[in-house]
Amino acid sequence: MTGLAVVILNYNRADLLVECLRSIYRSPTRCHLEVWVVDNASTDGSAERVRGQFPQVRLVVSTRNGGFAAGNNLALRQIIAAPDAPAMTMLLNNDTVVPEGALDGLVDYLGSHPEVGVVGPKLVLPDGSLDLACRRSFPTPMVSFYRMMGLSRLFPRSRRFGRYNLTYLDPAVETEVDSVVGACMLLRTGVIREVGLLDEQFFMYGEDLDWSYRIKQYGWRIVYYPAVQVWHYKRAASSRYAGPSTRAFYQAMRIFHRKHFAATTPGAVNALIEAGITLKEVIALVRHRVPSSAARRGR
Repeated sequence: MTGLAVVILNYNRADLLVECLRSIYRSPTRCHLEVWVVDNASTDGSAERVRGQFPQVRLVVSTRNGGFAAGNNLALRQIIAAPDAPAMTMLLNNDTVVPEGALDGLVDYLGSHPEVGVVGPKLVLPDGSLDLACRRSFPTPMVSFYRMMGLSRLFPRSRRFGRYNLTYLDPAVETEVDSVVGACMLLRTGVIREVGLLDEQFFMYGEDLDWSYRIKQYGWRIVYYPAVQVWHYKRAASSRYAGPSTRAFYQAMRIFHRKHFAATTPGAVNALIEAGITLKEVIALVRHRVPSSAARRGR
């Protein structure tokens, strides 16, 4: 029986967390399952609800909200240090619902493909559309340029311009990719030991891309596996924190570029990339604020 640790990070979304846990436990699995919940200093009673409704969960309560990477690392650190650590570890968002058979499907895939270090499912949004983040290329300077200029949106079927979210590929086809998404990714626990934990420079966003980049450097394959589907209610989880989420997203872009590409990119290009990120951030923040202001005026 394959050992599987599922790590779920939570911050002030007890409602979503409870539904996620229910979906896991109502689905039978062939795995020896251990579920970890890391609560990032929630104030909505999340930890108390987990203790009361899911006593089998391994609950880690943080005294601060250190972000996605730091929070998940609190559990990952304990998992990889355990002498009887499970063979596989999954990161799972609290705003997901796991259908019956999904865990076994991903575990079976990884178990039968020894060259694959990470596998991710097809993530489906509430309206039935594909969550584009579940299969991506790395944001190289050129890929980032196409995205910031809006070319990926204008020409999603182009192999050149649609590389960031691989929108030119059939979402029903299994594909080797640069990265899947931290909302649901299954890894070999040994890969985490080999590569290291999530980089805590990233508060939210980008840490999964960075992890995938490092995993690829160690020679492991990463695969998008659409035969398994998981529901992702990402808009419901992020809508409360639109401004901070936007800032975190663009800061993650800066960190990733500086860490992996800046040293081999001409200085003038680096300056353009930094300026482009800042411009996109300002535009996004203004868009978030305008509807809020209109709502306050009763429009």
